[in-house]
Amino acid sequence: MSSKSDEVFIGAIDQGTSSTRFLIFNIKGQIVASHQCEYENHYAKAGWVEKSPTEILESIDTAVAGTCRRFNSLGYDASQIKGVGITNQRETTVAFDIETGKELTNAIIWNDVRTKPLVRQLIDEAGSATRFASINGLPITTYFSAVKMRWMLENVPEVQAARERGTLRFGTIDTWLIYKMTGNYVTDVTNASRTMLMDIKTFKWSQECLDFFGVRESELPEIRSSAEVYGTIKDGRLEGIPIGGCLGDQQAAMVGQSCFDAGEAKNTYGTGCFMLFNTGEKPIFSKNGLLTTVGYQLGPDATPKYALEGSIAVAGSAIQWLRDKVGLIVSPAEMGFLSDTVDDNGGVYFVTAFSGLFAPYWRDDARGCIVGLTQYATRGHIARATLESVCYQTRAILEAMRKDSGTELRRLRVDGGLTNSDQTMQIQADILDIEVVRPEMRETTALGAALAAGLAVGVWKSEGELRQVAQSNVTAFWSHITEEKRTEMLKGWDKAVERSLDWS
Repeated sequence: MSSKSDEVFIGAIDQGTSSTRFLIFNIKGQIVASHQCEYENHYAKAGWVEKSPTEILESIDTAVAGTCRRFNSLGYDASQIKGVGITNQRETTVAFDIETGKELTNAIIWNDVRTKPLVRQLIDEAGSATRFASINGLPITTYFSAVKMRWMLENVPEVQAARERGTLRFGTIDTWLIYKMTGNYVTDVTNASRTMLMDIKTFKWSQECLDFFGVRESELPEIRSSAEVYGTIKDGRLEGIPIGGCLGDQQAAMVGQSCFDAGEAKNTYGTGCFMLFNTGEKPIFSKNGLLTTVGYQLGPDATPKYALEGSIAVAGSAIQWLRDKVGLIVSPAEMGFLSDTVDDNGGVYFVTAFSGLFAPYWRDDARGCIVGLTQYATRGHIARATLESVCYQTRAILEAMRKDSGTELRRLRVDGGLTNSDQTMQIQADILDIEVVRPEMRETTALGAALAAGLAVGVWKSEGELRQVAQSNVTAFWSHITEEKRTEMLKGWDKAVERSLDWS
C-alpha cells in the first residue's frame, strides 16, 4: 500500500481578469488544494482598464502560499508537485525592460478600449479590418495585443526610451509570468495567436504584421508549444519545479473539457464569455464575424489543432457591475434568488455592451442599455435580463459557427462561474434549443493547464490518457419552451441590440 509521500501532483496557476488562483490536482484530475486571490483593475479614464504587472505577480504569490499551506496541512509536501501549468487572461499586454526586469507601464487589459481611435486609423491604413485575417485569423480591433503595443509605443515615454536602448520587451501575461518565475522569455502558440502578429499556419512571427503594427521581432518572445518544459521556478514555495504547460484561458478550458475532436465545442462563462469550436488540423477562416485561432499544440512535435472562436466582452462582469456600481444586489448569489421571483423577463432586455459588442457583431460603437422598462418591471426582471443577455449573445455566436463550419452542433459543453446557476444553464438551453452539458468538475480552465503540464513532465503519456482524466459526471439541460416562445424572445433581443448601436 503506497503512502502519501509516494503520490504525485500537478499544479496550475489560473491568472484571470479579476483574480488569480493556484490549484493542485492529483493524477485523477481531482482538486486537492486551492486558493484564490481577488483583485481590482484600475480604471484611470472611461474605457481604460489596466493593472500593475507587479500586483499580478503578488497575487500569484498569495494564491500559491494559501494553496501550499492547505496542501501541507493534508500531509503533503511541495516536492510532490511534478510540474506547474499556466493559464492566463489572453491579449492583456505587458511592456517591460529586459535589463531591469521591471515593467515600463501598467498592463493594458484585454477589454480596454482606449485604442479605438488608433484602430480606426489602422483600418484606414490597411483598407479593411480583415486585411491580415488570412495570416493571423483576426480582425483589427481594440481586443488584440498588437494594437495595445502600438499604443504604448506612441504614448508611453518609458516604452519609447526602452526601445531606443534596445531593452524593450512585450508579452502577454503568460510571458510575463514565465519570465519572472524562470528567467526565460517565451510564449505558447495559443497566446501568440491572440497578438495579431503570429502567422497561424507557420507559428512564426509574421514580418508583414510586424511591419504594419510597428513592432520588432526582437521585442517579442520565442513561440513554443502548449506542453513542454519552459524552465524551472527560481525561488519561493515552488522552487525547483518545472513550468511545463501554457495555454490561454479559453484554450485551456477546451483541453480541460476534452474537446479534442473536430466538431466539439465549449463555452466558458467568466468575466467575459468565450465559445471555441474545434475545427481540427486546418484553420477555417470565418465569413461570419468569428475569430480563427490556435486551439492547442500538446507538445513540440504534436499536430496543432485549430478553433473558431466567438467572444462576449461582458458576462459575469455585468453581475459585478450590478453589485458594485448600481447596488442592485449585495452578492452574486442574489442574482439567482432575484431572477427566480419572475417567470420571464417581463419584456426587459439588457444589452451588456460596456466595451462594445464582440463576435459576431464587432461593433465598438455599441454601449450598454436596458430597454423595455415599464412600471411592471422589478429587480427580478433586470436580474433575469442580465442572465439572458449572455445566453442570447451565445446563440448569435453559435449561429455563426454553424454557417462557417457547415456543422449542426447538437451539444455545448459549458464551464465557468455562471454555470453554477442551474437557472442560467436552463435559460441557455431554452435559447439554443440544444443539449447543454455541464461537468461535475467545473475548474476546467485550470485542469487544462494542469493536463498540459502533466503531459510535458510525463505524469500522463498521451492525449488518450488526458481524455480519461478530463471525463467526469455531467448534468444535461434541455429546452423547456416552445419554438414560438423562443422566436418571440429572439425578436425582442434583436430589437434591443439595434437600440445599443451608434453611441460613439
